[in-house]
Amino acid sequence: MRDSRLVYSTGESNLCNRCGKFLRKCSCQQSSEKFLDGIVRIRREIKKRKGAGVTIISELDLTPDDLKKITKQLKRHCGVGGTLKDTLIEIQGDQRVKAKDFLENLGYKVRLTGS
Repeated sequence: MRDSRLVYSTGESNLCNRCGKFLRKCSCQQSSEKFLDGIVRIRREIKKRKGAGVTIISELDLTPDDLKKITKQLKRHCGVGGTLKDTLIEIQGDQRVKAKDFLENLGYKVRLTGS
């Protein structure tokens, strides 16, 4: 008979419920557990982008259609390109101040995070 002791498992406990990635690689799980205060976070990120920085906007609790609309409006307001990845909005360049002003005019509480 075989020994039925479980040595290693990649079961669902290691996967994110939203995106299906491993928890250590998932950004949506960390953000939803960390911040539950209703404040939109804006940060600048340059890692893994060959020196080209982007502005990341997170914690917008909207439907996917509304996120697409906000992304389009933000890109037009800042005059740059960008994309929507899962629940994160990425805007090209350092657009933190413009994005903060835009979102505050829409009635969101906004916090600049990072450097």
